[in-house]
Amino acid sequence: MGGSGAESAPQAPRSSYAGAPPYADYVGLDRLLSLQTPRTDEPTEVSFLVASQVMELLFALLKHEWSTARGLLEADEVAEATRVLRRSVRQADVLVASWDLLATLTPAEFAAFREALGEASGFQSHLYRELEFLLGLKRPAALLPYEGVPDVHAELDAVLHAPSLYDAALDVLRRRGLPLPPADPAARLRPHESDPDAERAWAEVYATGTAYPDLRDLGEALTDISERWTRWRERHLAATLRALGNRPGTGGSSGAEWLERTVRLRVFPDLWTMRTSVV
Repeated sequence: MGGSGAESAPQAPRSSYAGAPPYADYVGLDRLLSLQTPRTDEPTEVSFLVASQVMELLFALLKHEWSTARGLLEADEVAEATRVLRRSVRQADVLVASWDLLATLTPAEFAAFREALGEASGFQSHLYRELEFLLGLKRPAALLPYEGVPDVHAELDAVLHAPSLYDAALDVLRRRGLPLPPADPAARLRPHESDPDAERAWAEVYATGTAYPDLRDLGEALTDISERWTRWRERHLAATLRALGNRPGTGGSSGAEWLERTVRLRVFPDLWTMRTSVV
């Protein structure tokens, strides 16, 4: 038998570099850490600031994934699009869990730095708005806060008028011959509601002995995303109630009352309502 039989010792990570270890440069660590600049001496403001920044990074990641998946669906690469969407579900789980960073914030702690926020509010996040548009939650009036930021306004306007992730999924069903009327671009800017034709098409996809297993997998991945989006909004509502009660929210909203309305808006509603009629 060849070899000495001796096992080689585990190799420790390299510990000597001519300059700084390359990891910090790759992740932009110095720039990243320079962004935590609280405006008060209240210790919990750091948690609030970091949680907000973490969510923005996750918004950007989900925007990348869902835009990628939409492009794959437009190219009829359903299996690969579904793989990307399933990956994004794990990322959405992290987004939901990021509310844990604020779960212990009390009304007194929030009040100690709330005035320093001024009119700043998470509702003003343009990345969050882009995610809503990608999911099909489209309201032209949502662009109004960004009129003073031409680049952001133009980017949002483009996403508003482009097909959503769900539009791309329905187009795949059309190309497979499922009973859906031709796409109506104008309808994509109307209120987000269940559509009987889409319900029937998805019910056929999900029917016993389905001839569309890849489309059913796609539907389940989209349903997972819808569920996570609802969970994120529910956690937002809970965090607001813990820190504010029923007082007005930042940015001029009515706070928890407004959030309770948004929680009831389920994305991809056809994928939920059609389940009653699947046989």
